[in-house]
Amino acid sequence: MTAGTPGTARAAGTPQGAPAADPIQAPGTPEHRWRAWHGFAGLPAADLPVRGRVVVVAAHPDDEVLGAGGTLALLARAGLALTVVSVTDGERSHPGSTRVTPDALAAVRAAELRRALDALGATDAEVVRLAVPDTRLAHHEEQVAAALAPLLDGARLCLAPWTGDVHGDHEAAGRAATAAARAASVTCWTYPVWMWHWARPGDPAVPWDAAVAVRLPPGTAARKRRAVRHFVSQTAPLGPDPADAAVLPPEELAHHLRDIEVFFT
Repeated sequence: MTAGTPGTARAAGTPQGAPAADPIQAPGTPEHRWRAWHGFAGLPAADLPVRGRVVVVAAHPDDEVLGAGGTLALLARAGLALTVVSVTDGERSHPGSTRVTPDALAAVRAAELRRALDALGATDAEVVRLAVPDTRLAHHEEQVAAALAPLLDGARLCLAPWTGDVHGDHEAAGRAATAAARAASVTCWTYPVWMWHWARPGDPAVPWDAAVAVRLPPGTAARKRRAVRHFVSQTAPLGPDPADAAVLPPEELAHHLRDIEVFFT
């Protein structure tokens, strides 16, 4: 996850016609409000494939685990092959840091992803790094779609960031994956990441009528929690300077540690 590249949607509660705020930087919806929402109970269960290969696209290393880590654990346990595509290396999550260079941070984040996948039981997952510039993904959508095309050949399902996530990189990755999957006749589901921050329960900006849910057994939810802890570069400060603050403080991380994952079909 990399903050600071929002899309153009209005923050929840912003009047029609008002200047677009940055909903990612604005105060978010507390997790206790999401956990109290009865809407989750009405979401139909996702029909996961039982064989074959699944391609999982992420704008940054950690998005796939935050948004779909429990689902990846279930797929791996069922014996499906996983191809995990890191479109960027997430090297600009801390652009003002004097503690770590972008190249060093890219290496750190790639290693964190590998350890997180191991914690999910997806030790055999193939990881593909496209090395598109972090925060610039929208300028490379056609390149990304072309790179995904051969990876999607023969896949049973593609998982990708939601195209309405109000984060420029996430939305661009989702558009590229959706286009490539459509061309390959592969079903594509999208997962939200920042949506849980800026949206509110029942938010009309969210396509709940297209949502499906993967409900995680206790052991799978615990695996996901262990996996998320490996993203130390994002969940803990790199140093005391404000530029080194955690991208995912506890109140943000809480959105991704539930026993349910949501996809838009």
